[in-house]
Amino acid sequence: MISLRQLEYLVTVVDEGSFTRAAELLHVTQPALSHQVQALERAIGAALLERSPRGVTLTPAGRAMLPHARAALADAACAVSAVRRAAGLSAGELRLAAVYSVSLGVLPAALRVWSRRHPGVDVRLFEHRHADELAQAMAGGQADLAIGPRPHGWAGPVHTLGEEEFVIAVSRDDPLAGLQAAEARLEELRERRWVHYAPGNGLADILDRACAAAGFQPKIAVRAEQTASAPILAAAGLGPALIPANVVPAGYDGHTLKPVPRVTRELTAYTRAAPDALCAAFLDLLLDTTRERLARPW
Repeated sequence: MISLRQLEYLVTVVDEGSFTRAAELLHVTQPALSHQVQALERAIGAALLERSPRGVTLTPAGRAMLPHARAALADAACAVSAVRRAAGLSAGELRLAAVYSVSLGVLPAALRVWSRRHPGVDVRLFEHRHADELAQAMAGGQADLAIGPRPHGWAGPVHTLGEEEFVIAVSRDDPLAGLQAAEARLEELRERRWVHYAPGNGLADILDRACAAAGFQPKIAVRAEQTASAPILAAAGLGPALIPANVVPAGYDGHTLKPVPRVTRELTAYTRAAPDALCAAFLDLLLDTTRERLARPW
């Protein structure tokens, strides 16, 4: 019989990359940890981990098992939280996962209202650079609710939050800002060097596709790992940056323009199954606040 403890041990060993570090984190002896992992392997009839001088790696069976182990642990945590809420206890945790731009843009407004209405509920936020990474983590049970671009082939419920507009950010002394322009044709920026994003950031794909549609490949001045860095680097004069309009901070030091043609993407919220009462309440709040924010003129 497989136990949740065995699954927890497996996931911790994988995350830590070492039986020694996992045992320290779990406050058990290393032999006890190894015994439980071996018992799990016997129960399923396959080796899950391989040890080497460089650490611990997953076998093919382990790679197949890991997302299900994460999902089982996540479901167990949800069950405990749901029972506590049903019993009227204030303890509980709402787990959210989002792409970086969402956690900078539409999510803070919803969390501000949520924290006032539900001060006894803890919120844990997981952030991801790419929509595919977000969907994979959500499928593995990382969060109760994911917020980001529409996931491809998602089997669970998906709710449309709205259409996210993108703008071009430049410095205040940029020629485009000096013209007091409200729009900029992308094709006219083919010779500019851009503030781009690291390849793993989903916004890199959006910039590349937008420039390709305008007939060119963007030249790169700098690549930003963090989404929040792009508007700052653009305002500093390193080059134009394509950013979601809703992440532009109040009192922004740079200048923003609407790209022609428009650049947009659909934002969604999705779950693995029908949300429980707490998750559904946050989803309703998120739908209201996000649609209002996305509807504002950029």
